[in-house]
Amino acid sequence: MLSPTSILRLPYDRSLTHAGIEYAKKSLHYTYNRMRLDPAARLRKIVTGVAVELAFRRWLDANGVSYDLLGATAFTEKDKYDLRLGGRRCDLKSFLISDRAKISELRRDPGWLLDATALIPQDQFEEGGLGENDFYLFGFLAGLETRRSDELKKVVQSAQPFYLLYTPGEAAWLGTNPWRSLGRLIFKSNSDQPVEVEVGGQNEKRESILEHLRLEPHFRAETRREFFSLLYLHVLHLPAGALGVRSPVLRETLLIEPRDWTNIWMYGLEIFLAGWMTKAEFRARSQKLPKGSLVKQYPRTQTDNRALPIKELRPIGELASLVKNSEWGRM
Repeated sequence: MLSPTSILRLPYDRSLTHAGIEYAKKSLHYTYNRMRLDPAARLRKIVTGVAVELAFRRWLDANGVSYDLLGATAFTEKDKYDLRLGGRRCDLKSFLISDRAKISELRRDPGWLLDATALIPQDQFEEGGLGENDFYLFGFLAGLETRRSDELKKVVQSAQPFYLLYTPGEAAWLGTNPWRSLGRLIFKSNSDQPVEVEVGGQNEKRESILEHLRLEPHFRAETRREFFSLLYLHVLHLPAGALGVRSPVLRETLLIEPRDWTNIWMYGLEIFLAGWMTKAEFRARSQKLPKGSLVKQYPRTQTDNRALPIKELRPIGELASLVKNSEWGRM
């Protein structure tokens, strides 16, 4: 059983957001969209998950708790597990608290989390990824997002950081069917000022590749290499006009308007690691929670879940002690 003082409070810095962005922009099209979220929401969800995991790893390092990352895979594949501690696999579940009022309450009193809900998607829980003695760990990121164009405008005017991304949705550009060259991609900008763009995709071997182009107004520019998929485009500043990308193989052009760019920067404030529980314990003590249910951290859940109150979890400090003292076998 948790108490407010057993909830870990971890600092947030920009490096956590950067790490999340670097992973999210390449892996978006290779993650299962269980909740049927739009690309912008999915990108921010991935950023949240990576940021919380990295913050947890830093805490483990600082406290001398050993772990491994052998379950990590290439961005095109699903990770086997997030971390492994004491020989047991850990699936880290992360939740974003972005409502300003809830953030204020949480930062004033971490005990606010005790009545929140630990959620595991029902289909994911039933699949064979984790053994019964492996465990789930639940973390929360208190942070703000920009979801609307007016919010992005305020961020730009106030000189806050932002990261603009565009991700194609068409299968042909992602190389899903069939896998073939798109050719050397041709770009043209209708902005009156030069636009610097980062082009991220894959080569013939499905390896990650990227190029940086400087697009002069109304002039064409071409990538040096052939792309077999176009995963994302990133620009440093919001273009004033449309940006076109043409594949000579597809004989198609993507036309990206200024409104199509998404800011996936996470304005993180603090991370809270609530607690953990083995899969066997979670199975015995949790209940089924249908899609659309109200929980403290969200107005409605996006999928069917297994659920139990956060306050029923075990403290992170206990987990660290078990691993450091090799006491897993006594559980």
